[in-house]
Formats: sequence, structure tokens, C-alpha cells
Amino acid sequence: MLDIAEELNRWVEQGRDFAVATVVAVGGSAPRQPGAALAVDADGTAIGSVSGGCVEGAVYELCRQALADGETVLERFGYSDEDAFAVGLTCGGVIDILVTPVRAADPARPVLASALAAAARGEAAAVARIVSGPAELLGRALLVSPEGSYDGSYEGGFGAHPELDRTVAAEASAFLDAGRTGTLEIGEQGSRCGAPLTVLVESSVPPPRMIVFGAIDFASALVRIGKFLGHHVTVCDARPVFATRTRFPEADEIVVEWPHKYLERTRVDGRTVLCVLTHDAKFDVPLLQLALRLPVAYVGAMGSRRTHLERNDRLREVGVTELELARLRSPIGLDLGARTPEETALSIASEIVAARRGGSGVSLTGAHTPIHHDPTSLPARRIGSVA
Repeated sequence: MLDIAEELNRWVEQGRDFAVATVVAVGGSAPRQPGAALAVDADGTAIGSVSGGCVEGAVYELCRQALADGETVLERFGYSDEDAFAVGLTCGGVIDILVTPVRAADPARPVLASALAAAARGEAAAVARIVSGPAELLGRALLVSPEGSYDGSYEGGFGAHPELDRTVAAEASAFLDAGRTGTLEIGEQGSRCGAPLTVLVESSVPPPRMIVFGAIDFASALVRIGKFLGHHVTVCDARPVFATRTRFPEADEIVVEWPHKYLERTRVDGRTVLCVLTHDAKFDVPLLQLALRLPVAYVGAMGSRRTHLERNDRLREVGVTELELARLRSPIGLDLGARTPEETALSIASEIVAARRGGSGVSLTGAHTPIHHDPTSLPARRIGSVA
């Protein structure tokens, strides 16, 4: 749901009633991951997607029905060999979809409205919705902040317990800290025992950072593809004649500073990617010496294989360990046979995506690896339509 927060927030501000269908869990080769959403307003306007087209029509009708009767429903869609014309996923996967009405009088609206507003502003927040359990609790939500405080309550549903709010808020805070969206199983009274509830936690976090060191032509192409992939992109170079807004109009930030000095003072986290394109030892060595010791997602450095070997020797001389060197992606990028700056940027971006998603980087043709490497498992107990 939070993936379409900007548009949904406008709907809330305009006072529109709508229903939102959210992918709760997937199995097999499903086209969209948990958190993907389709919303339909009272006029029939639709935004978003839950399946890339396979079951959109059926989900659209479920949203219309939820708006009409005010009932939250959970529906499973999968591939059917028995009926070639049945609604299902042609890719052979299975998805569970929660459809929640968000009308003026619905109890979940204030919490969902706050979550959408926070996500639209680019703030970190998590929304935790009950997707399996007593009918009275389905769709109820908590909005959880990075500090662990929360708004909303599951109170009022059959079997709800005050401890449930606190336990889910703590679990959702951990999801948010990792930038994760997925489900968790928990007991009705907030413990790991008792009748189980399934809770979908959707995290909205600021865009991951991409810091590009070296204001060269290849950097310009990498900035563009980094923005396309949803990164907050910073270009850093010590040379003011090259690090200019004219050369990098799409960058979020341009920093004129020695790269290692900037990296020492700037914020990074486990989703940050660092791309070192300077291939100049006076910049690379102090920068990589620091970068390889930071808890970031990716560190890549441009250069020929000869440059790579010489650079590794220089890094060893300043105390970089073999374990730290093993983190370095160098020469940067996948082997695409890239020549132009744009092709090279595609090569680098492909390696970043593969590292993030656990991909092998090999051609899918003839490979026996899964197409989607990080699906969230379906809840253990079987779930069907509920009202």
C-alpha cells in the first residue's frame, strides 16, 4: 500500500472513499512482492498493481465489493491446471491479497491516513495490519514510528489484548529498522502462544543512498540510472571544475570535497551503495580504506584488472585485511561487454541489483535458478476468503 502512498494520500486529502488491495504473501514465481497494492475509489478510478495484469480484474471487483459492503476480505490467487479460464497467475505462483475498505467511517482510516501521509512525505514509518485471525480484527492497523511509539489500537476486536499492541509495535519497529516488508505470526494476546494472528508489516523508509565518487562521464550515466532505480544520489569529487550542477542535473546532491573526508562525515546505512569511479590512487586508497569498514550494502570501484591488482596492494599496505578486500566489487559491474558510459552504468546497476536481491548475474536462459530470489513465504496455515 505504501508503494502508492503519494497518490493515496491525495485521495485522503480530497475526502475520497476507496478500497486498497495489498499483496500479503507470495509463493513461487509471483510477479509482485508483499506490500504491492491496487486501490480503487468510489468512482471506479484505479491506481497501482498487485500482479502485473494476471488478476487485476478480479481484484478490482473485490475492491468495488469491499467499498459497497464495508467488509475486509483475504483472497488467495494461484494457477489452476483444472480450469484454463479461471482467474489466476500464469507464472505459476500464488499470492494472498488483503482487500480493505478505507471509508470515512471505517476504524482503520485514521491510522492508514497517517501512514500514507508519512510515506508521502518520505518519512520512515511502518503500518502493521492484521490479515489473518478473527473477522473483527481483520484490517485493523497500527502506525509505528522508528522510535517504537505507535498510533492506533487493535482493541475492540474479539480476543484483542493490550499486550498485542505493544508486541506488534516492537516487532514492526524491527521490520522498519531493516526497511523490510513482510508478515509475522503472533498470538492473539501478544505472545507466541494461543490462537495465531498473521500481521502484515509494511515499511516506508527514505530512498536508499547511492554515493558516486568521481565526477566523470561514466558518473553522469550512473546518476541517471541510480535515480531511475529509486536512489537518493550524491556525486562527490574534490575538483570543483567537474563537480557541477550543469554536468549532473539529475543528482540530488553535489559535494565538492575530498571523497574520504565526505564519507567520514556523511550518513550511511545497510542500504547505501558506494560507487568509486575516480580510479586515482590518491582518492581511491583512503576512500576505500574507510568504505570497506562501513556497514553498507555495496562497495564497487572502477578500473582495469591491472589497476585493481595495484590498488589491492596499496590497500593492503595501509592495513586493509583480506576479509575487508573480499567486500570490494572490482572491477566494478557485471560482464555485459559494456563500452559506452550508459552501458557501463547499466553494468554497475545490474551488479547492485544482483547483490541486493541475491541474483547470480547469469543469463536466465538455460539457468535453473529461481527468477525471484527473495519471496516472503506464505503464512503456515491455510487462508482463504473470509468476511
